[in-house]
Amino acid sequence: MTTRDELRTARRLSAAVLAVSDQLTVPEVLQTIVDTARDLVGADYAALGVPDEEGSFAEFVVAGISAEQRAAIGPLPRQHGFLAVMLREPQAQRVADIRADPRFGWWPAAHPKLGAFLGVPIMSGAEILGALYLANKPGGFTEFDEELVGVLAAHAAIALTHARLYARNRELTIAEERARIAHDLHDAVAQRLFGLRLTAQAADVLLDRDPPAARERLAEVSTLAREAAEELHAAVLELRPARLAEDGLPSVLRKQAQILDRAYGGADGPRVRYDEDDPPVLPPAQQTVVLRVAQEALHNAVRHACARLVRVSLARHGPAGAVLEVADDGAGFDISAVLRAGRSLGLRSLRERAHSVRGTATVRSTPGAGTVVRLEVPGDAPG
Repeated sequence: MTTRDELRTARRLSAAVLAVSDQLTVPEVLQTIVDTARDLVGADYAALGVPDEEGSFAEFVVAGISAEQRAAIGPLPRQHGFLAVMLREPQAQRVADIRADPRFGWWPAAHPKLGAFLGVPIMSGAEILGALYLANKPGGFTEFDEELVGVLAAHAAIALTHARLYARNRELTIAEERARIAHDLHDAVAQRLFGLRLTAQAADVLLDRDPPAARERLAEVSTLAREAAEELHAAVLELRPARLAEDGLPSVLRKQAQILDRAYGGADGPRVRYDEDDPPVLPPAQQTVVLRVAQEALHNAVRHACARLVRVSLARHGPAGAVLEVADDGAGFDISAVLRAGRSLGLRSLRERAHSVRGTATVRSTPGAGTVVRLEVPGDAPG
């Protein structure tokens, strides 16, 4: 390898490594790693697979195959043949012709014909997180190619580990928030029931000596009972998973706003309001992303913004898409300062969710002037 080639290789590796710590989403990082691996070793094809728990792949990023070819190949591959070998064995695999190897399985009719093959596992300690696959290099793959791809696999492991840790942290946060809201609603219901009991006792005392006053107390009992039932209903709704398929996104968002308004609204907390303007019926993937973004934005607004009012709006955007906005009049923050300090996981998660359905997400905020989270999603299913 010449000095110029070495310099080019170092620069490409540097760009791929920097992508892991940049503000890119995980899919973008993985695509950068796959593209870099294919280019550096001179392969016709490259792919990166992250397995799921159902025998297929949660992520399968490719390079060297056009969108038309990928559509013709069909759905994501199952874990078979060399795809499965790389997810079981913690060492690289280099073969001159994958079709001649006894571990080879099969590929769909539209799949490119592969010959020389290099597979490198993506490891975190002793755990295999996924694998990098490269194929069809004239003259076959070398030990140096294996070393180069090993460096990229190590940085893919960093990106995947960060994503996993963030997901786990988010799950814990959601669980803690659900428990806290349940506790708040339980206290509210207990107060309603205590007031109902005292009012009923007062009505009983007044029944003989002051019937009109007793009737007023009984009317209060009816009101308190209705409010207690509403609080219980709100608690059940909050602790039950959102039923997007049955209730629809607008209804679920409306209920979320009502629940948070009951739990937080009042003298010390913000009122939460929801409005809509002809929102379309979105595909399931888009509905889920909109709901999750709304929940995270609402969580931040009611817990941290010190706002008096939080507004959630859902409206039509374009012929079949939708736009969600969660706006508060709270303390706001300096977005550039947050990014400089490296505390951008929430912003990165927002972009990643939007990217997963080919949408766009923005956050506008100014210290002392509130925050607006805006998400735009198309109406067609993500490709």
